[in-house]
Amino acid sequence: MTATEPVRWGIISTALINRLVIPPAQASDACDLIAVASRDKARADEYAREWGIERAYGSYEALLADPDIEAVYISLPNSLHCEWSIKAVEAGKHVLCEKPMSRRAAEVEEAFDAADRAERLLMEAFMWRHNPQTRKLVELIESGAIGRPRVIRSAFGFPLSDPENVRLLPEIDGGALMDVGCYCVSGSRLLGGEPELVVGAQVVGPTGVDILFAGAMVHADGVTSHFDCGFVMQDRDELEVIGEEGSIFLDDPWHAREPLIEVRHDGAVERIEIEKANSYGLELENLSAAIRGEAEPLLGREDAVGNARAIEQLYASA
Repeated sequence: MTATEPVRWGIISTALINRLVIPPAQASDACDLIAVASRDKARADEYAREWGIERAYGSYEALLADPDIEAVYISLPNSLHCEWSIKAVEAGKHVLCEKPMSRRAAEVEEAFDAADRAERLLMEAFMWRHNPQTRKLVELIESGAIGRPRVIRSAFGFPLSDPENVRLLPEIDGGALMDVGCYCVSGSRLLGGEPELVVGAQVVGPTGVDILFAGAMVHADGVTSHFDCGFVMQDRDELEVIGEEGSIFLDDPWHAREPLIEVRHDGAVERIEIEKANSYGLELENLSAAIRGEAEPLLGREDAVGNARAIEQLYASA
Protein backbone atom coordinates (compact mmCIF):
# COMPACT_ATOMS: atom_id res chain seq x y z
CA MET A 1 0.00 0.00 0.00
CA THR A 2 1.41 3.42 -0.91
CA ALA A 3 -0.46 6.42 0.43
CA THR A 4 -0.13 9.78 -1.28
CA GLU A 5 1.46 11.04 1.93
CA PRO A 6 2.72 8.83 4.76
CA VAL A 7 0.81 8.97 8.03
CA ARG A 8 2.88 10.53 10.81
CA TRP A 9 3.02 8.14 13.76
CA GLY A 10 4.06 8.34 17.39
CA ILE A 11 4.55 5.55 19.91
CA ILE A 12 3.27 5.77 23.47
CA SER A 13 5.57 3.66 25.68
CA THR A 14 8.96 2.07 25.21
CA ALA A 15 7.65 -1.48 25.73
CA LEU A 16 9.52 -4.50 24.42
CA ILE A 17 6.84 -5.22 21.79
CA ASN A 18 7.94 -2.03 20.02
CA ARG A 19 10.97 -3.86 18.66
CA LEU A 20 8.63 -5.78 16.37
CA VAL A 21 6.66 -2.70 15.30
CA ILE A 22 9.34 -0.05 14.73
CA PRO A 23 11.32 -1.75 11.91
CA PRO A 24 8.31 -2.32 9.61
CA ALA A 25 7.01 1.16 10.42
CA GLN A 26 10.32 2.68 9.38
CA ALA A 27 10.48 0.50 6.25
CA SER A 28 6.97 1.36 5.05
CA ASP A 29 6.18 4.12 2.59
CA ALA A 30 2.80 4.45 4.32
CA CYS A 31 4.21 5.38 7.72
CA ASP A 32 6.48 8.10 9.03
CA LEU A 33 7.42 7.27 12.63
CA ILE A 34 8.43 10.63 14.09
CA ALA A 35 8.04 10.43 17.87
CA VAL A 36 8.17 8.25 20.97
CA ALA A 37 7.08 8.98 24.54
CA SER A 38 8.16 7.60 27.89
CA ARG A 39 7.31 8.67 31.43
CA ASP A 40 11.01 9.56 31.74
CA LYS A 41 12.55 12.11 29.36
CA ALA A 42 16.03 10.65 29.61
CA ARG A 43 14.65 7.23 28.75
CA ALA A 44 12.73 8.69 25.81
CA ASP A 45 15.83 10.48 24.54
CA GLU A 46 17.92 7.32 24.76
CA TYR A 47 15.23 5.25 23.07
CA ALA A 48 14.81 7.77 20.24
CA ARG A 49 18.57 7.75 19.61
CA GLU A 50 18.66 3.96 19.66
CA TRP A 51 15.89 3.63 17.08
CA GLY A 52 16.55 6.71 15.00
CA ILE A 53 13.30 8.44 15.94
CA GLU A 54 13.18 12.20 15.47
CA ARG A 55 11.28 13.36 18.57
CA ALA A 56 11.28 12.17 22.18
CA TYR A 57 8.79 13.18 24.87
CA GLY A 58 9.00 12.76 28.63
CA SER A 59 5.25 12.24 29.03
CA TYR A 60 2.48 10.67 27.03
CA GLU A 61 0.49 13.90 27.23
CA ALA A 62 3.33 15.81 25.57
CA LEU A 63 3.35 13.43 22.60
CA LEU A 64 -0.43 13.73 22.22
CA ALA A 65 -0.06 17.52 22.18
CA ASP A 66 2.24 17.39 19.14
CA PRO A 67 0.09 18.66 16.25
CA ASP A 68 2.24 16.92 13.65
CA ILE A 69 1.37 13.45 14.92
CA GLU A 70 -1.68 11.94 13.23
CA ALA A 71 -1.75 8.46 14.74
CA VAL A 72 -0.32 6.66 17.76
CA TYR A 73 0.56 3.09 18.54
CA ILE A 74 -0.18 2.34 22.20
CA SER A 75 1.97 -0.40 23.72
CA LEU A 76 1.28 0.37 27.37
CA PRO A 77 0.37 -2.34 29.92
CA ASN A 78 -3.03 -3.97 29.47
CA SER A 79 -4.78 -2.01 32.20
CA LEU A 80 -3.94 1.29 30.49
CA HIS A 81 -5.01 0.43 26.95
CA CYS A 82 -8.51 1.86 26.97
CA GLU A 83 -7.68 4.85 29.16
CA TRP A 84 -4.96 6.07 26.82
CA SER A 85 -6.88 5.14 23.68
CA ILE A 86 -9.59 7.51 24.89
CA LYS A 87 -7.07 10.24 25.71
CA ALA A 88 -5.44 9.81 22.30
CA VAL A 89 -8.62 10.04 20.22
CA GLU A 90 -9.78 13.00 22.30
CA ALA A 91 -6.45 14.64 21.41
CA GLY A 92 -7.30 14.13 17.76
CA LYS A 93 -5.13 11.07 17.08
CA HIS A 94 -6.04 7.84 15.35
CA VAL A 95 -5.09 4.81 17.45
CA LEU A 96 -3.61 1.36 16.97
CA CYS A 97 -3.88 -0.18 20.45
CA GLU A 98 -1.90 -3.26 21.37
CA LYS A 99 -3.93 -6.34 22.17
CA PRO A 100 -5.83 -7.13 24.27
CA MET A 101 -7.66 -3.84 24.63
CA SER A 102 -9.25 -4.92 27.90
CA ARG A 103 -10.66 -7.82 29.90
CA ARG A 104 -13.86 -5.78 30.29
CA ALA A 105 -16.14 -5.30 27.31
CA ALA A 106 -17.65 -2.09 28.72
CA GLU A 107 -14.23 -0.40 28.69
CA VAL A 108 -13.75 -1.28 25.03
CA GLU A 109 -17.20 0.12 24.21
CA GLU A 110 -16.25 3.35 25.98
CA ALA A 111 -13.06 3.63 23.94
CA PHE A 112 -14.88 3.17 20.65
CA ASP A 113 -17.61 5.60 21.74
CA ALA A 114 -14.87 8.19 22.35
CA ALA A 115 -13.33 7.44 18.95
CA ASP A 116 -16.69 7.89 17.26
CA ARG A 117 -17.28 11.21 19.00
CA ALA A 118 -13.82 12.41 17.97
CA GLU A 119 -14.24 11.03 14.44
CA ARG A 120 -10.98 9.12 14.82
CA LEU A 121 -10.16 5.52 13.91
CA LEU A 122 -9.39 2.99 16.63
CA MET A 123 -8.12 -0.51 15.93
CA GLU A 124 -6.98 -3.35 18.19
CA ALA A 125 -3.58 -4.66 17.15
CA PHE A 126 -4.24 -8.35 16.50
CA MET A 127 -1.48 -8.52 13.91
CA TRP A 128 -2.13 -12.18 13.04
CA ARG A 129 -5.46 -11.23 11.48
CA HIS A 130 -3.63 -9.20 8.81
CA ASN A 131 -1.34 -12.01 7.66
CA PRO A 132 -1.92 -13.73 4.28
CA GLN A 133 -1.84 -17.07 6.13
CA THR A 134 -4.96 -16.10 8.07
CA ARG A 135 -6.69 -14.85 4.94
CA LYS A 136 -5.95 -18.16 3.17
CA LEU A 137 -7.24 -20.12 6.18
CA VAL A 138 -10.57 -18.30 6.03
CA GLU A 139 -10.78 -18.78 2.26
CA LEU A 140 -10.23 -22.52 2.58
CA ILE A 141 -12.94 -22.91 5.20
CA GLU A 142 -15.42 -20.76 3.31
CA SER A 143 -14.74 -22.72 0.11
CA GLY A 144 -15.75 -25.96 1.84
CA ALA A 145 -12.26 -27.48 1.84
CA ILE A 146 -13.05 -29.53 4.96
CA GLY A 147 -16.82 -29.52 4.81
CA ARG A 148 -18.83 -28.12 7.69
CA PRO A 149 -16.50 -26.96 10.53
CA ARG A 150 -17.31 -28.58 13.87
CA VAL A 151 -14.32 -28.16 16.22
CA ILE A 152 -11.71 -25.42 16.58
CA ARG A 153 -8.75 -26.13 18.83
CA SER A 154 -5.81 -23.85 19.56
CA ALA A 155 -2.91 -23.33 21.90
CA PHE A 156 -0.39 -20.64 22.78
CA GLY A 157 2.16 -20.92 25.56
CA PHE A 158 5.78 -20.36 26.52
CA PRO A 159 7.93 -20.61 29.66
CA LEU A 160 8.03 -17.57 31.93
CA SER A 161 9.79 -17.60 35.29
CA ASP A 162 10.65 -13.97 36.13
CA PRO A 163 8.11 -12.88 38.80
CA GLU A 164 8.75 -9.22 37.91
CA ASN A 165 7.66 -9.71 34.30
CA VAL A 166 4.72 -7.42 33.51
CA ARG A 167 2.75 -10.43 32.27
CA LEU A 168 2.63 -11.70 35.85
CA LEU A 169 1.46 -8.49 37.53
CA PRO A 170 -2.22 -8.48 38.54
CA GLU A 171 -2.36 -4.69 38.99
CA ILE A 172 -1.87 -4.19 35.25
CA ASP A 173 -4.19 -7.02 34.16
CA GLY A 174 -1.52 -9.60 33.49
CA GLY A 175 -2.15 -13.29 33.05
CA ALA A 176 -1.88 -16.02 30.44
CA LEU A 177 -5.37 -15.52 29.02
CA MET A 178 -4.73 -11.81 28.52
CA ASP A 179 -1.25 -12.21 27.06
CA VAL A 180 -1.48 -15.24 24.78
CA GLY A 181 -4.91 -16.81 25.29
CA CYS A 182 -6.51 -13.76 23.71
CA TYR A 183 -5.11 -15.00 20.37
CA CYS A 184 -6.87 -18.33 20.84
CA VAL A 185 -10.10 -16.51 21.64
CA SER A 186 -9.63 -14.37 18.53
CA GLY A 187 -9.09 -17.48 16.41
CA SER A 188 -12.13 -19.25 17.80
CA ARG A 189 -14.31 -16.22 17.18
CA LEU A 190 -12.97 -15.58 13.68
CA LEU A 191 -13.75 -19.13 12.58
CA GLY A 192 -16.75 -19.99 14.77
CA GLY A 193 -18.48 -16.67 15.39
CA GLU A 194 -19.37 -15.19 18.75
CA PRO A 195 -19.64 -17.78 21.53
CA GLU A 196 -23.03 -18.62 22.99
CA LEU A 197 -21.64 -20.60 25.95
CA VAL A 198 -18.26 -20.06 27.62
CA VAL A 199 -16.46 -22.18 30.22
CA GLY A 200 -13.03 -21.40 31.68
CA ALA A 201 -10.60 -23.03 34.11
CA GLN A 202 -7.38 -21.53 35.44
CA VAL A 203 -4.35 -22.22 37.56
CA VAL A 204 -3.31 -19.10 39.49
CA GLY A 205 0.38 -18.53 40.18
CA PRO A 206 2.12 -16.93 43.17
CA THR A 207 1.71 -13.37 41.87
CA GLY A 208 -2.07 -13.77 41.64
CA VAL A 209 -2.61 -14.08 37.88
CA ASP A 210 -3.45 -17.11 35.79
CA ILE A 211 -0.31 -18.93 34.65
CA LEU A 212 -2.34 -21.65 32.93
CA PHE A 213 -5.78 -21.24 31.43
CA ALA A 214 -8.08 -23.57 29.50
CA GLY A 215 -11.31 -22.55 27.83
CA ALA A 216 -14.16 -24.13 25.91
CA MET A 217 -16.84 -22.34 23.92
CA VAL A 218 -19.95 -23.27 21.99
CA HIS A 219 -20.63 -21.18 18.90
CA ALA A 220 -23.56 -21.03 16.49
CA ASP A 221 -24.27 -23.73 13.90
CA GLY A 222 -22.97 -26.55 16.07
CA VAL A 223 -19.36 -25.39 16.30
CA THR A 224 -17.32 -25.88 19.48
CA SER A 225 -13.88 -24.59 20.32
CA HIS A 226 -11.34 -25.26 23.02
CA PHE A 227 -7.91 -23.89 23.82
CA ASP A 228 -5.14 -23.84 26.37
CA CYS A 229 -2.55 -21.16 27.09
CA GLY A 230 0.05 -20.54 29.70
CA PHE A 231 3.45 -19.54 30.99
CA VAL A 232 4.45 -22.99 32.33
CA MET A 233 5.17 -24.98 29.18
CA GLN A 234 7.65 -25.02 26.34
CA ASP A 235 6.91 -22.86 23.30
CA ARG A 236 3.66 -24.04 21.79
CA ASP A 237 1.34 -22.40 19.30
CA GLU A 238 -1.07 -24.07 16.93
CA LEU A 239 -4.54 -23.84 15.46
CA GLU A 240 -6.65 -26.59 13.92
CA VAL A 241 -10.12 -26.55 12.43
CA ILE A 242 -11.79 -29.95 12.24
CA GLY A 243 -14.62 -30.29 9.77
CA GLU A 244 -16.91 -33.12 8.76
CA GLU A 245 -14.74 -33.94 5.74
CA GLY A 246 -11.22 -33.13 6.93
CA SER A 247 -9.15 -30.70 8.94
CA ILE A 248 -6.90 -27.69 8.49
CA PHE A 249 -3.80 -27.35 10.67
CA LEU A 250 -1.51 -24.36 11.26
CA ASP A 251 1.67 -24.94 13.24
CA ASP A 252 2.49 -21.21 13.45
CA PRO A 253 -0.86 -19.41 13.37
CA TRP A 254 -0.14 -16.32 15.44
CA HIS A 255 3.31 -15.18 14.28
CA ALA A 256 3.36 -16.82 10.84
CA ARG A 257 7.15 -16.81 10.85
CA GLU A 258 7.07 -19.93 8.66
CA PRO A 259 3.59 -19.73 7.12
CA LEU A 260 2.23 -23.11 6.09
CA ILE A 261 -1.26 -24.59 6.02
CA GLU A 262 -1.90 -28.34 6.06
CA VAL A 263 -5.23 -29.59 4.69
CA ARG A 264 -5.82 -33.16 5.87
CA HIS A 265 -8.21 -35.63 4.23
CA ASP A 266 -8.37 -39.39 4.85
CA GLY A 267 -4.73 -39.67 5.85
CA ALA A 268 -3.47 -37.49 3.01
CA VAL A 269 -1.93 -34.08 3.68
CA GLU A 270 -1.91 -31.16 1.25
CA ARG A 271 0.72 -28.60 2.22
CA ILE A 272 -0.05 -25.03 1.14
CA GLU A 273 2.87 -22.64 1.40
CA ILE A 274 2.07 -18.98 2.00
CA GLU A 275 4.27 -16.03 1.16
CA LYS A 276 6.02 -14.52 4.16
CA ALA A 277 4.77 -11.12 5.26
CA ASN A 278 5.35 -8.88 8.24
CA SER A 279 2.07 -8.86 10.16
CA TYR A 280 3.03 -5.79 12.19
CA GLY A 281 3.77 -3.84 9.04
CA LEU A 282 0.50 -4.96 7.47
CA GLU A 283 -1.59 -3.72 10.40
CA LEU A 284 0.19 -0.36 10.37
CA GLU A 285 -0.34 -0.04 6.63
CA ASN A 286 -4.00 -1.06 6.89
CA LEU A 287 -4.76 1.64 9.47
CA SER A 288 -2.63 4.19 7.60
CA ALA A 289 -4.59 3.49 4.41
CA ALA A 290 -7.84 3.83 6.34
CA ILE A 291 -6.70 7.17 7.76
CA ARG A 292 -6.06 8.35 4.20
CA GLY A 293 -9.48 7.10 3.10
CA GLU A 294 -7.98 4.42 0.87
CA ALA A 295 -9.16 1.33 2.77
CA GLU A 296 -11.38 0.10 5.58
CA PRO A 297 -9.83 -0.92 8.89
CA LEU A 298 -9.67 -4.71 9.02
CA LEU A 299 -10.68 -4.74 12.69
CA GLY A 300 -13.10 -2.43 14.46
CA ARG A 301 -15.54 -2.12 17.35
CA GLU A 302 -17.42 -5.38 16.84
CA ASP A 303 -14.31 -7.55 16.88
CA ALA A 304 -12.64 -5.77 19.81
CA VAL A 305 -15.77 -5.79 21.97
CA GLY A 306 -16.46 -9.42 21.08
CA ASN A 307 -13.00 -10.52 22.15
CA ALA A 308 -13.14 -8.58 25.40
CA ARG A 309 -16.59 -9.98 26.17
CA ALA A 310 -15.40 -13.56 25.66
CA ILE A 311 -12.33 -12.96 27.84
CA GLU A 312 -14.52 -11.40 30.52
CA GLN A 313 -16.85 -14.42 30.46
CA LEU A 314 -13.96 -16.88 30.55
CA TYR A 315 -12.52 -15.21 33.65
CA ALA A 316 -15.95 -15.09 35.27
CA SER A 317 -16.40 -18.81 34.65
CA ALA A 318 -12.93 -19.65 35.94
